[in-house]
Amino acid sequence: MANPTQFACRKEISDAVHILRWGGTSPGRLQKGYHDRYLSPLAHVRLTCPRVTVIDASVGHVITTLPAQNVYQLGFSPRGTYIITWQRPSKDDDGDAVKNLKVWTVVEEGGADSGEDEQNVVGRYVQKSQTGWNLQYTFDERYCARVVTNEVQFYKSDDLGTVWKNLRVEGVTDFAVSPGENHSIAVFVPERKGQPAAVKVFNVPHFENAVSQKAFFKGDKVQLKWNDEGSSLIVLAQTEVDRSGKSYYGETTLYLMSANGGFDSRIELDKDGPIHDVTWSPNSKEFGVVYGYMPAKTTLFNTRANATHSFALAPRNTILFSPHGRFVLVAGFGNLAGQMDVYDLEKDHKKICTIEASNASVCEWSPDGKHILTATTSPRLRVDNGVRIWHVSGGLMYNEDLQELYHVIWRPQTPTTHPLGDPFHPFPTPHASALAYLGTVKTPSKPAGAYRPPGARGQVTPLAFKREDEGGAAFVSNGSLSLGSGVNGFGKPRKREVPGAEAAPEADGVHPSGDGEDNLSKAALKNKKKREAKKAKDAADKATGLAPTVNGTAPGSTPNSSRSPERRNAKGHERSRSRSNVDARPRSQQRHKERQQHGAPTDSRATPPASATPSSKQAPVETPNVKVTSPSTNGTSHDKKARALLKKLRAIDDLKMRRAGGEKLEGTQIKKMETEDEVRKELEGLGWTE
Repeated sequence: MANPTQFACRKEISDAVHILRWGGTSPGRLQKGYHDRYLSPLAHVRLTCPRVTVIDASVGHVITTLPAQNVYQLGFSPRGTYIITWQRPSKDDDGDAVKNLKVWTVVEEGGADSGEDEQNVVGRYVQKSQTGWNLQYTFDERYCARVVTNEVQFYKSDDLGTVWKNLRVEGVTDFAVSPGENHSIAVFVPERKGQPAAVKVFNVPHFENAVSQKAFFKGDKVQLKWNDEGSSLIVLAQTEVDRSGKSYYGETTLYLMSANGGFDSRIELDKDGPIHDVTWSPNSKEFGVVYGYMPAKTTLFNTRANATHSFALAPRNTILFSPHGRFVLVAGFGNLAGQMDVYDLEKDHKKICTIEASNASVCEWSPDGKHILTATTSPRLRVDNGVRIWHVSGGLMYNEDLQELYHVIWRPQTPTTHPLGDPFHPFPTPHASALAYLGTVKTPSKPAGAYRPPGARGQVTPLAFKREDEGGAAFVSNGSLSLGSGVNGFGKPRKREVPGAEAAPEADGVHPSGDGEDNLSKAALKNKKKREAKKAKDAADKATGLAPTVNGTAPGSTPNSSRSPERRNAKGHERSRSRSNVDARPRSQQRHKERQQHGAPTDSRATPPASATPSSKQAPVETPNVKVTSPSTNGTSHDKKARALLKKLRAIDDLKMRRAGGEKLEGTQIKKMETEDEVRKELEGLGWTE
C-alpha cells in the first residue's frame, strides 16, 4: 500500500505512542511523539518530559527534538512547518511574566537535535489565557494572527518579531481566519453597555471597512465555522443564561454570512430547543444542523439557508460528514445511547445502517472515507476503554479492549490521497480481533422493552410515555407535553373537573371517562348504580317538598346560614364567637334569636318555608312588636361598652385560672385582676346582671 491509513493511540502510562497501519500491522513503538510534516499535524506530549520529540510517522525517524519543558498544549501549522507550544503562565526571578507561547520550526537547518539552546524558536509571546491560545495561520502559511486587547495582530510567518498589520476592533474577543485562497478574517464583539453583539468579516490586509457584518442580541459567545472554500461563515451564538428558563445551558441561535457581503441571514429552525451540532460538508455547498428537544431533528441546508432535506427524528446530537462528502453520520453520544446512523447522500439520502457504539467518547471518519473509528477514553470513562473500527456498511472491522486509553486519532491525510471509488466492493475482510469479539457477543433472543407496572401491562402505551419519533406527544417550549387530543394516563381522555363544583351533565351515550359499563368491574358498576339511585331519590324529594329539615327549617334556610359550616356545632347550631358561653347581646336581640330557633317568624311579611305546600296550613302567629334601635342611639353605645367590659371580665377569669394552675403572672396582669370589682360595678350600672 503506497499510502497506508494509520491511526495512533496512547494506551499506557509510559511515554510510548503506538502507531498502527489499518490492517493491524504495527511499524513500531515510537517514543515521545510523532509527526508527518507534510500531511498530518500530530504529536504526543508528556508534561513531565524535558523535551518534545517530533517523529515522521511514515518511517519512524526522528525529525527534531525541541527543548520545551512542561508543555501543556501543542499545535501545528496547516502544512506542518511550525509547532506552537503553550506552557502554564509563570513569572521569572524579577517578577516579570514568562513568555509561555513559543513558535518552533519543525526541521532545523543545522541538524536533527537542537540541544538546549532553542535556536529554532521563531517567536515567543506572553499568553495568559488558555482559551484561544494558539496562533491562526492562513492555508498557505504566509500569515498568522493572534488576538490581544481590542485588536488582532497579523505577522508574516517568517518574521514573528514584528507586527505586520493591526486590525483594530473595540472589544474583540474572538476571531477566525478563513481556510480558503481568499484571505479573510471574522471577528466577534460581544454585547456591552446595551449594544448588540456583532460579527464582522474583513479581507486581509484591507482592514479599513468590513465587507460583511451581522449584529444581533443574545450573543455572549460564538463559534465561527468557515467552510473549506472560505466563502461562507456559520455563526453559532450562545448565551450563558436562558432568561426564559427553557434551557439550563442558555439560548443558541444560528446565522449564515457570506465572505463577500452578498448574503447574511438568520437560519430559521422549525423545532424548539437547543442547537446540538452544526458542521459543513467538505464540498462547501451544504451544512447539517442537529437541533431541538429530544428526539432531535437533523436538517441539511444549502448556502442560502434553505432546508434541502430532513432526516427522521431521533435522539441524536452529533453530525459528521465523510472526507469525500458522500456519507453523513448522525449519532447520539454523551448521555445518549451511542447509536450512529449512516446515510448515503448520493443515493437520495438513503439510510445505510445503524451502528451501536455505546459509551463512545471519540468518533472520527478515516481519511479514505470508508471506515469509522470509535473509542472510549479515560478519564472520561475509566471502564470499557478500547478502540473499534467499523466499515461504512455497518460491519465491525477491528476491536481492541484496553485497560486505559488516553487518546486515539487518525493520521490526517488529504482526500485526494485516498480516492473513494466504490466503498462497498470489494468488501474488506474483518480483522481477527473483530471476529473474536463478535463471537462473544450474545444476540438477545427477545428485545427487552421498557419496564411496565403490572397495572399497565396488556394495554396500549400512552402517548405521554412515547418519544416524538415513535408517535408520542411533542415537547413544547413551556416544559410540558403537547397532548393534542387531551390524552392522559393509559390512553384515556382527561375529564376536566373543578374541585367542589357539581359535575357537569353528561350527554346521552357519552362517557367523559372513556369507559362504558362493559369496561367496569362488578363492584364499580354496583357503586355506580347506588349513586344514581340516590341522586334520583334526592331529586324526587326536592321536587315534592319532602326534603329533610333541620329544626323545622328547610335546607338552605338555616338561621345565620351565612356562617361557614365549620363555625357550627354537630347539631347545626352556631357556635359562640367568644370563648365563654355568656351572650353579650341585649335581651331584645336574645329573645329575637330564641323565637327564630323555635320556628316563629319575626315579621308578618315573612314568606313560608320552601317545603310548605298550598294544602298545609299553619295557625297564625302574632307578630311581636320589635323595636329596632338605630346605630346612632344611646343603646348602641351602652351595648358596645357592655361587650368591652364582658371581654375584660373574661380575661380576668382566664388569668385567675392560669394563676391557680401555678403559672407566675406579671405585674400588669395582677393589677388587671384587681380591677374585677370595678368592672362588675360598671356592668351593674349598665343594667347587666348575671
